Amino acid sequence: LPTPIPCSLAQPVTPELLVSPSSQDGELGSECPEDRGNWTGRLDFLLSCIGYCVGLGNVWRFPYRAYTNGGGAFLVPYFIMLAICGIPIFFMELSLGQFSSLGPLAVWKISPLFKGVGMGTILIVSLVAIYYNMIIAYVLFYLFASLTSDLPWQHCGNWWNTDLCLDHHVIKAGNTTFPVNITNTVSPSEEYWSRYVLHIQGSSGIGDPGRIRWNLCLCLLLSWTIVYLCILKGVKSSGKVVYFTATFPYLILVMLLIRGVTLEGAWKGIRFYLTPQFDHLLSSKVWIEAALQIFYSLGVGFGGLLTFASYNTFHQNIYRDTFIVTLGNAITSILAGFAIFSVLGYMSQELGVPVNQVAKAGPGLAFVVYPQAMTMLPLSPFWSFLFFFMLLTLGLDSQFAFMETIVTAVTDEFPYYLRPKKASFSAVICITLFLMGLILTTEGGMYWLVLLDDYSAGFGLMVVVITTCLVVTRVYGMKRFCRDVHMMLGFKPGPYFRACWMVLSPATMMALLVYNIIKYQPSEYGSYCFPAWAEVLGILMGVLSCLMIPMGMMVAVLQEEGTLWERVQQASRPAMDWGPSLEENRTGMYVASLAGSQSPKPLMVHMRKYGGITSYENTAIQVDREMEEEEEEESM
Repeated sequence: LPTPIPCSLAQPVTPELLVSPSSQDGELGSECPEDRGNWTGRLDFLLSCIGYCVGLGNVWRFPYRAYTNGGGAFLVPYFIMLAICGIPIFFMELSLGQFSSLGPLAVWKISPLFKGVGMGTILIVSLVAIYYNMIIAYVLFYLFASLTSDLPWQHCGNWWNTDLCLDHHVIKAGNTTFPVNITNTVSPSEEYWSRYVLHIQGSSGIGDPGRIRWNLCLCLLLSWTIVYLCILKGVKSSGKVVYFTATFPYLILVMLLIRGVTLEGAWKGIRFYLTPQFDHLLSSKVWIEAALQIFYSLGVGFGGLLTFASYNTFHQNIYRDTFIVTLGNAITSILAGFAIFSVLGYMSQELGVPVNQVAKAGPGLAFVVYPQAMTMLPLSPFWSFLFFFMLLTLGLDSQFAFMETIVTAVTDEFPYYLRPKKASFSAVICITLFLMGLILTTEGGMYWLVLLDDYSAGFGLMVVVITTCLVVTRVYGMKRFCRDVHMMLGFKPGPYFRACWMVLSPATMMALLVYNIIKYQPSEYGSYCFPAWAEVLGILMGVLSCLMIPMGMMVAVLQEEGTLWERVQQASRPAMDWGPSLEENRTGMYVASLAGSQSPKPLMVHMRKYGGITSYENTAIQVDREMEEEEEEESM
């Protein structure tokens, strides 16, 4: 029988090292998996990362966190935590993805013993994707409701309103000498949200979901359809959509900011947002809150960054991209705070109440407070539409990343079967997650959404990130990882990155994890406290992603041979085919691991085959020399 030709030798390869894998077309034969593709434009990767990191949390979490944790003083721990925790882990994820060109599951060829970390990541991302798209469905609902001359949450007197409803126009028209007592009243926007959109009065709690709200169900179906159409061709299609979804929110944010700061009373809100209270810096809670904000805002640990980087060319400058995205994300959060609090300042002046009585975080800000503020402005439907369109674009590109992570992870595990059918597989994933999310469209759906939000990406995600950090630096080895980055970018990570990866980042994450466990509080929604069984279910969601790690270890150990310790050692070493995915990038030590490579001097073979030495191969020669010197030192 003829010997099958290795995939890497099935066709002539261009000597250009910076060639994109997607440019190598041609029939590779049935022996080789279909090409996984690459970004098609220069800015696709950068804009996708910005769109992924800059999400709903920048608008509805950061401003509130800042004002409750010392105002302007909060920026001190925020930027310190960004330097210690955010930037180094962000760069590590991008480096792993770009070096291997593999998704969050297959990347664990770096140490097969810990493949369960990747499985935990996929579980977390799947749970987050279910409820995140429900939030996008709420945004779509409000977006359509804004297409009217008179916003439906502007006045009381609708069928969903109660006797407690108090219209702010009534307050303004009344005698302003005696401020109206609004403590026992409800705004029209709050009743519209809870009694009309959610129809939460139809459910007695999380155990009684009630009927499906068909208008919400249709919005959820529409949001999943939009997401599917945008990821239909993988990064080739989503990479083009982000040119709009990642940039347009900035245009709207600037418009809302300009409109906000020109309102009467705006500076009252901004002063409330940024007045520094330095005594807060002595509290550990403020530093933990800053680290949490960085952790969730940058989206580390979810696999999205690793997935996006895996579609880069091998020598893409991710070092520069890391600083652009992380600092851009921080500046966006601060800018969003001005846009939000300028409007809240105007609102507090209109209602005659302190700013802290109107300020909220999360869905309460997006679907109650800000919509109410919009009704006080001239051309209120226009500003309302802009605000919800901004939220839609902010949410969508984060959802693209979640879906691309799941699809890439599984298709990289089964490239022969799933890559040619990637569009069909994406459809199956979207339909499955849509069906699982139907419970969120019921009258008690908000209780389930809060449960998912509180537990799906809590301590489980922190365990995943801590384990990744420790495996790369301790098991794989810091020297080896720095060599890989050197080979890929042409320079080694400096002492700042090495110190963070080895000590500072894992220590900070451990402190976060311990703090979260010690300060654990049961979930609640308004005055509703969740029953014990719901708490247990939530905790199990978090624990299950952690249990994937020991389960993965058991599978990896059982696949090896020898004593238990020998099996553990073998499973913790990188797989034989670990390294750059393209043959022309496998220089130095990685050439020896190619199929069919028998040469004792693989780099020389590589140089003859591709014709000459490039600057990156010079780097590979240097790396090989360093390794030889270290081996000689160890033997002496």
